[in-house]
Amino acid sequence: MAYAPDQMLTALLRDVSRSFYLTLRVLPGSIRPQIGLAYLLARTTDTIADTELVPVERRLHALQTLRERILGLLRDPVDFGDLARHQGSAAERVLLERCETSVGLLRSLSPADTKLVHTVLDIITSGQELDLRRFAGASANHVIALLTEADLDDYTYRVAGCVGEFWTRVCRSHLFPRARLDDGTLLADGVRFGKGLQLVNILRDMPTDLRSGRCYLPAEALARCGLKPADLLEVNAEPRMRPLYDHYLDLAEGHLAAGWSYTNRLPIGCVRVRLACAWPLLIGRRTLELLRSGKVLDPDHRVKVSRREVKRMIWRSVLCYPCPPAWRRLFRVAASGNPRTNLPSPTT
Repeated sequence: MAYAPDQMLTALLRDVSRSFYLTLRVLPGSIRPQIGLAYLLARTTDTIADTELVPVERRLHALQTLRERILGLLRDPVDFGDLARHQGSAAERVLLERCETSVGLLRSLSPADTKLVHTVLDIITSGQELDLRRFAGASANHVIALLTEADLDDYTYRVAGCVGEFWTRVCRSHLFPRARLDDGTLLADGVRFGKGLQLVNILRDMPTDLRSGRCYLPAEALARCGLKPADLLEVNAEPRMRPLYDHYLDLAEGHLAAGWSYTNRLPIGCVRVRLACAWPLLIGRRTLELLRSGKVLDPDHRVKVSRREVKRMIWRSVLCYPCPPAWRRLFRVAASGNPRTNLPSPTT
């Protein structure tokens, strides 16, 4: 699978970004390269961190090397060809093989944008390194949990909350530099936006993570329920775990609600950015509702919003945008999954 340099932020990004490419495509062209490149580099570091066939220390070294290369602290080109051979996905192999091309794209950005990309990648890779060290030696026979609520909050900030900050600063700089906004509130809600999306992923992916030995629910919180991390491998532990799990569902919902407030504080003329923000929020909100009634410890019961429902949400958001009351209701009723609820009526 070959990608020309000008396809790194198009075809390759599409092939490795899963659903994010949909969001990226709707963004205005003035911010798409910065956000796309930051995501491409973050996916590269994430691919290194997730290469489980390679020992942890070697992955940590590769992450540190790439981090220094991205920040301009290392001048020698990096070569991750050996790591690439361990990838099951052809696109992820290319991501590592063409890492130098991705890093080279930083030269196409302005100094201010380059600094923003450096900052967010520095934080993200620090979270990935911390995760590798924390879960070194973890397995289904040795489940390791985060220790405290503060650890969970710090993790969600490092791998996603900081992206909300980055996104906000890029949009503020390029799209609405003169808009009269409360930047402190906007940045704070941008952080909560990212944390909320990450917490949804954590809560949804818990059965898979547990069987890899990783438990993101804090051990101190589990202990208050009379549970140890390894207990969550048993489906019948769900009734005891459920009140704590529901607490985190509520926390995630609160973060996403802050993200919805964030979206609606953006200038109304920034249609593309507001839609790009709305889509993951609506999908996340619907996912939370499915998790409230799902068998969340059962590895055979995968909770996921269907592709058909995602498409329906996207079209509803576009149709509702010209009608502010219908648009504002989108987040509140996303949980129901009712395709009729969000459509504007002639009397709205």
